[in-house]
Amino acid sequence: MLKPLASREPHDLIDAAEQIAPELIGQDWSPLFGGRTNQSWRVGTAVVKSYCADASSPLFPNDPSAEARALIALSGTGLGPDLISTGPMLVVYRHVDGQTGTATPFAVGAMLSRLHRLNLDPDLAFRQAPMGADLKRHALLIAGEAVEDLPPCPNVPDLRPASKSLIHGDAVAGNIIDAAGTPVLIDWQCPAWGDPVEDIAAFLSPAMQWLYGGAALTVSDRDAFFAGYNCAETKARYLALAPILHWRIAAHCQWKSRRGFTDYDRAVGLEINGLSDVQTM
Repeated sequence: MLKPLASREPHDLIDAAEQIAPELIGQDWSPLFGGRTNQSWRVGTAVVKSYCADASSPLFPNDPSAEARALIALSGTGLGPDLISTGPMLVVYRHVDGQTGTATPFAVGAMLSRLHRLNLDPDLAFRQAPMGADLKRHALLIAGEAVEDLPPCPNVPDLRPASKSLIHGDAVAGNIIDAAGTPVLIDWQCPAWGDPVEDIAAFLSPAMQWLYGGAALTVSDRDAFFAGYNCAETKARYLALAPILHWRIAAHCQWKSRRGFTDYDRAVGLEINGLSDVQTM
């Protein structure tokens, strides 16, 4: 029998989830907090994630089928949770025990390095993320008519990796669970083939660290991250592209702010002001 635990667990969602994952039948539903895009519940040993249809942004797509494909591709790697089932606007995966925001920068760097070095089938159907000079075009698209409210958009070299990697696309602290000292990435709704520097910028972003963790990383934190990542070539490309990568994140924060998400107001300034710190690395 369905248990009306709270109005946040509508019966139609429970019915849909139980149809694609019968192991959920009779389990208690407890809302999970921390996400800014979709709604998730802990149901027994599983997580039920219900997608919000209009939650995509120009920087962060929101695609449940892409999340399912990513979790299948990552099966057995420990880099993401185990997929149980998927349905329209719904993903069910195995719960990962741990906390967000507590993984050390060194451990996160090592985890992202392992992700970016995976030898995956290049024909896997993920979107193509902008790279090199295309980053500026994408950043200006995000800024739109409000571009005059930001500092001038920087010019950047057309640097690209020798080969594309699978990137998470939203590797912020809130999407990294510290599972007994081993970081695991969740919320795979915007994976892509692209340049690893995009995931690096998302994790190091002062705005995103503040939004999800309350404070930007220190210089020693960033040093520890790159020590864990352990790839001088990727670090050098990140530093060269950092001005546009972080300008683009500032444009995203501005985009959110203009749509009523007031906590992003401060995030814009944090990202712009943090650029000078990044460029001194």
